[in-house]
Amino acid sequence: MPVEKDLYAVGETPPLGYVPKQMHASLIRASRFGKPEQAFEIEVVDVPKVGPKQVLVWVMAAGVNYNNVWAGLGFPVDVIGARNRKGEPEDFHIGGSDASGVVWATGSEVRNVKVGDEVVLSCGQWDEDAADIKAGVEPIMSSTNRIWGYESNYGSFAQFTVVDHYQCFPKPKHLNWEAASAYMLVGATAYRMLMGWAPNTVHPGDPVLIWGGTGGLGTMAIQIVKAKGGIPIAVVSEDSRVEYCLQLGAKGVINRKDPAFTHWGRLPDLDDAAAFGEWMKGARAFGAKFWEVLGERRSPKIVFEHPGESTVPTSVFMADNGGMIVICAGTSGYNADIDLRYLWMRQKRFQGSHFANVEQCAALNEMVAKKEVDPCLGEVFNFDEVGKPHQLMYENRGHGNMAILVNAKRKGMTTLD
Repeated sequence: MPVEKDLYAVGETPPLGYVPKQMHASLIRASRFGKPEQAFEIEVVDVPKVGPKQVLVWVMAAGVNYNNVWAGLGFPVDVIGARNRKGEPEDFHIGGSDASGVVWATGSEVRNVKVGDEVVLSCGQWDEDAADIKAGVEPIMSSTNRIWGYESNYGSFAQFTVVDHYQCFPKPKHLNWEAASAYMLVGATAYRMLMGWAPNTVHPGDPVLIWGGTGGLGTMAIQIVKAKGGIPIAVVSEDSRVEYCLQLGAKGVINRKDPAFTHWGRLPDLDDAAAFGEWMKGARAFGAKFWEVLGERRSPKIVFEHPGESTVPTSVFMADNGGMIVICAGTSGYNADIDLRYLWMRQKRFQGSHFANVEQCAALNEMVAKKEVDPCLGEVFNFDEVGKPHQLMYENRGHGNMAILVNAKRKGMTTLD
């Protein structure tokens, strides 16, 4: 029988519903800012308190996302300092914006989950009583919106985490803990990008250009487009990644390192005719390759963007008349150039997108539960290795979605049946 005590070893389980005083957590501190492999260290801290509308979760496994690469670097934002300036006292950051686990305690006003429920967690947080939300603003667009485990503390790299009640969704029964921990952030983000911006949503037969086909976002996007009847065309950086995209359902794959593509990066000055002509040559070669892979001369109805600076000029060039470029990140840089002539003359839409609302998270989770979307679990790491997958992601060497075992003990893989 489990005994009640103040601190449990990682993997040791307290009695269900018993909340110890302290927990083990993988912390970032300002003194360790730098490369991710050196930024995280396991320490003992107090278990966070649970408010009336909050849920305490015993974390079984945690997903890995690029936001805690940034947190470890302390750039572009010092997340600890930013919270301290707002009055939050902790001098540490517990990252992790994806998780699977067991509901361990609930606040007095929580009705959607109970102790013992197996859940996956979403990362969008906001103040449900905020004036803009009460006025009708979508919560994910509220001025109070923030990303749990990055902009808020007490993320999933700890034995316990605390979330708001609406962040909890049923764990798909066919998934193991590590697979269940790895898909919600990227999956729901991709779902909103592809299905949340009517009328520019995926319809049957729509070609969709997807950058970074083997990354976390790209793997989700390929599957969502395929499930909705669209035609996903993925972009990768190595020929070795082509087959993986095809297995996920891509119609075809483009290697962006093809020597014919000489135009990556920022758009040349239009006054420099020679440089702009060279850029157009590369962009047209990329467009021709898209048609070749698609098998017909049609442009993408949606361009699924996240690299940013290196690819946005091409994305705007590529999108179909009345099509949409939708972007959720800028991993190659934030200063992106747009040739506005293509935007207004061909009535294209350039749309920013940030995570997802509760309904979109639920819709994505249902697709996973129905086995329409697989988590694409890549490597799985132990709790004392939190820095390793972040370092791989920082160096662009990750494959699929990576996970970290926290209280779960068994490693394993899961695939679509």
